[in-house]
Amino acid sequence: MSDKLFFRGTLILTFTGLASRIMGFFYRIFLSHTIGAQGVGIYQLTLPVHGIILAAAGMGIQAAISRLCASFTALEKEKESRNTLLLGMFLSGAVSLLLSAGVYLNADFIAGELLKEARTASLLRILSFSFPLSALHSCVNSFYYARKKTGLPAFIQLLEQTSRIGSTYMIYLVLLSGGKEITPMIAAGGALFSEIAATAACFLALGVDFSRENYHPLSGLWRQPRNPGSVLSSLKEIGEIAVPHSANRLLLTVLSGIEMVLIPQQLLLAGMTQTNALAVYGIFTGMALPLILFPATITNSASVMLMPSVAGLQALGYEKRIRYVIWRTLGTCFFFGAFCTLFFFLFGKPLGIFLFHSETAGVYIKTLAFICPFLYTNTTLESIMNGLGRPDACLFHNVAGVCIRIGFVILSVPSMGIRGYFYGMLISQLILTLLHFIYLNRMKLSD
Repeated sequence: MSDKLFFRGTLILTFTGLASRIMGFFYRIFLSHTIGAQGVGIYQLTLPVHGIILAAAGMGIQAAISRLCASFTALEKEKESRNTLLLGMFLSGAVSLLLSAGVYLNADFIAGELLKEARTASLLRILSFSFPLSALHSCVNSFYYARKKTGLPAFIQLLEQTSRIGSTYMIYLVLLSGGKEITPMIAAGGALFSEIAATAACFLALGVDFSRENYHPLSGLWRQPRNPGSVLSSLKEIGEIAVPHSANRLLLTVLSGIEMVLIPQQLLLAGMTQTNALAVYGIFTGMALPLILFPATITNSASVMLMPSVAGLQALGYEKRIRYVIWRTLGTCFFFGAFCTLFFFLFGKPLGIFLFHSETAGVYIKTLAFICPFLYTNTTLESIMNGLGRPDACLFHNVAGVCIRIGFVILSVPSMGIRGYFYGMLISQLILTLLHFIYLNRMKLSD
C-alpha cells in the first residue's frame, strides 16, 4: 500500500465528506423548519427499506468489486479489473430493479404493516425509482476506491448532495407557490433527483475513462476465444464474495430496520402520543445522531481506503504491514473519538439550540457523546476485517451489537424513554469494539 496514495485519498474524501455533511446539516435544518420534527421522523422511517434494498442488491457486489479490483490492480491486471466492474454493475442493476419493483407494488403493505406508518407509502413509491441508480453508481465508486482514485467519487458525493438540496428546495418553492401542503414528499423527491444526477455523472466519467484506456466492454467480456469460460469464472469470483457479504449485510440491515421501527412504537408504551413519539424519533435520527456522526467523516474516509488497501496488501503477502495498519488504526481512531466525546459533552446543548433550535436535540447530543470512541473505531476495524475477507466475523459481531440494542429498545425504552436506547447504544458499541479487537488480534493473516 502506498502511504502517499492512501493519505491523499483519505484527505480528499475527508474534505469532501466534511463539505457534504455541512451542506447536509443545513439541509436537515431546512427540513426541520419546513416539514417539522414529525415530518423528519416519517421520512427517516423509510431509510431502513432503502438500506435493506441496497444490502440485498448492492453492498455485497460492491464489496466484491472493491476487493477483487484492488487485488487485480496490485497485480497489474487492469483488464480483469474492468471486467469485474461491468459484471458487478450488471448483477447489481438487475437485482435492484426486481427489488425496487417489489417495493413500488407493495408500498401500502410495507408502510402499514411493517413500518406502521401509512404516510410512508407515497415516499416509498418515489424512492423505489432511486434504488437501482444508487446501486449502480455505488459500484462505480467502489471501482475507483479500489484503484485509490478518489477524485471521481468525491465529486459524485458533492454532486449528489448539491442535487438533493437544490431539487428539494425547488420542489418546496413549487408547492409553496401553488399553495399546497409541504410534506416529507419534498425530501423523497430530492433523494430521487440526486441519484439521477450522480448516476449520469458516473456513467459519463466511466465512458471517458474506458475510451481513454482503449477498453471496449464487449471485447473485454465476450470476445475471448482462448478463454471462453472467463465470464463464468469472474461471476464465480464475484459470487463467492458477494453472496455471503450480501446475506450478512441483509440480515444486519433487517435487524437494524426492526430496531428503528420499534423505537417509536416502544415510545408509545412509555406514555407518549404518536405525534410526540415521531417527533422524538425525528430529533434523534435527523438532528442529534447526524451531528455525532459528523466527525466520523474522517474515520469513514479512512475506512473506504482501508478495505481495498488491506486487500491489496494481503494479495502481496505483506502480513507485518497489515498488523501495523491494525494497531495504528485502533489507536488513532480511539483517541480521536475520545476528543470528540469531550467536545460534544461540553458543547452538545448549545449546539442543539444553535443549529436546530431544539434544547431536546442538545440533551441528546450530550448523552450520545460517550459512544464516539467506540463508534469511530468500529467503522475502521470492520473495514479492515472485510478487506481481509472476514465478513462472517463482522456479521457475528454486528448481529450481537444490534441484538443488544433491540433488547434495550424492548426492555428499557417503555420505562426510561429514549434514554434507555442511548444506554443500549453505548453498551453495544463497547462490546463491538472488544469483539473486533480480539478477533483481529488472534486471527492468522496467512490463512
